[in-house]
Amino acid sequence: MSQSTFVKGTLWLTIAALISKILGSIFRIPLQNIAGDEVLGIFSLVYPVYMVALILSVAGIPIAISKLISEARAKHETASIHEIYITASILAFLFGIISFSLIFSFSTFIAAALGGQTTRLALIVVASTLLVAPYMAVYRGFFQGFEDMKPTAISQVIEQFTRVGLILLISYYFVSQDFSNDIVAGGVMTASVVGAIASLLYLRITYQRSHLRLPSAKSYSFRLFSKWSKYILSISIPIAIGTITMALMNVVDSFTIPHSLKNAGLDGNSVNYLYGIYGRGLTLVQIATVFATSIVLPLIPIITKSLAENNVAYTRKMIKKTHKITQIISWPAAIGLLSLTLPINLGLFTNLEGSTVLAIIGFSSVFTSLTVLGTGILQGMNLVKTAAFIILGGIVIKTFANISFIHLWGLNGAALATLMVYVLLIFINTVFIWKLIRFPFMIGQTAKIIFSSLIMGVIIGLPTIIINFESWTRLQALIYVLIAIVIGAAIYFLQLLLWKVVSKQEIAELPIIGKSIR
Repeated sequence: MSQSTFVKGTLWLTIAALISKILGSIFRIPLQNIAGDEVLGIFSLVYPVYMVALILSVAGIPIAISKLISEARAKHETASIHEIYITASILAFLFGIISFSLIFSFSTFIAAALGGQTTRLALIVVASTLLVAPYMAVYRGFFQGFEDMKPTAISQVIEQFTRVGLILLISYYFVSQDFSNDIVAGGVMTASVVGAIASLLYLRITYQRSHLRLPSAKSYSFRLFSKWSKYILSISIPIAIGTITMALMNVVDSFTIPHSLKNAGLDGNSVNYLYGIYGRGLTLVQIATVFATSIVLPLIPIITKSLAENNVAYTRKMIKKTHKITQIISWPAAIGLLSLTLPINLGLFTNLEGSTVLAIIGFSSVFTSLTVLGTGILQGMNLVKTAAFIILGGIVIKTFANISFIHLWGLNGAALATLMVYVLLIFINTVFIWKLIRFPFMIGQTAKIIFSSLIMGVIIGLPTIIINFESWTRLQALIYVLIAIVIGAAIYFLQLLLWKVVSKQEIAELPIIGKSIR
């Protein structure tokens, strides 16, 4: 692959990932506004279970297929490319059928574990996406094997736009028809199915029109299926395991929080409502971390490449750079969410319910970002199993912490457990990275970043202690938040310049923010 092709492909995928993440984060706000916290709670309970099944069914397939096709192209083995494509398609069919059948068969049991049968319809509907999604992975892997990243990127955006648009339309219509919350949640989940179908149709049409389209197979046998499926699975399964670990963190919440709340004497509807309140915080964390994770995403492959070339100095430089950028963005975002919890909660979610939970989870976003970064760096260092075991350890701790903390402090306990676990994961990730690459910790610069964020947080947060937001409208709260963000950003970056944490040139290189000072 040429350098220009690689850069162009990476750019396509990065932009698509950023758009998808933003859409996938912000849609929960209007969903909550339209359908309420109970529907958001059902959605937030069910979706992590679906994501785990999706990752097991899909994750790794595009990379495995693209790798095998690239190798076959290098050897000019056109017949092998067709065999890989056919084998992957059969595997996709099997994965989809098995995953959907398992969730459908155990839906009653899973729904009970998630807090009640009100989640069952939504679970079954969203699980039907698994009948479509594996085929998308096959086409994406096929095009990537020919170094064409554009279809993958466009299909991701099509899927997310379709999904988010339908979620809002369906929720509005179902609520206007006065359907029950479980029906509304089930209707909302159909958007995921339609989004996947729209993406698959685009990929299929693109494939049919492409000069890369393969001729009809002359022969195909079980022996060939056995041969290529072993290769595909040997590559895709480790990737799936590495990907699934972070998703399991949300699954832990989906099972342990309802269980703990039920033990406290709450019924299913109350559990769904409270989990919707908790889901508000998760939405804010996703929004706060999406920019940081997108910025560091393209840098992780560079770490892998530089280590493969035994260029330790460059690897150390990249680790330092990613940490610095992530901290510069994540600390003010986290402290800003903490300081502006009340107006943000009122402005985005219509009331002040669960503001303490939002404050804790919002503050934890900095540690979530740094954990994602640390996990990515470990994967870039070819320590995929180590990264997975660290997250699995965090999942075990999170399970017991949720149960214990919710017993002591209710829903706030779940938020505190999240904060504690991510702080612990950062420490463990750092230890393992340090063992291989002794990168500088930048204690002085980190202290200045945190101090600057705190000063900013105090200035924009002090008025919220005095103001009685219960008497404010949502529009007033949103205007306050927007003004506070502008003032806070100016105060924060002026401090960074004053403390010489960054130069004007470095700020100008940052996305979005940099444009305003160029």
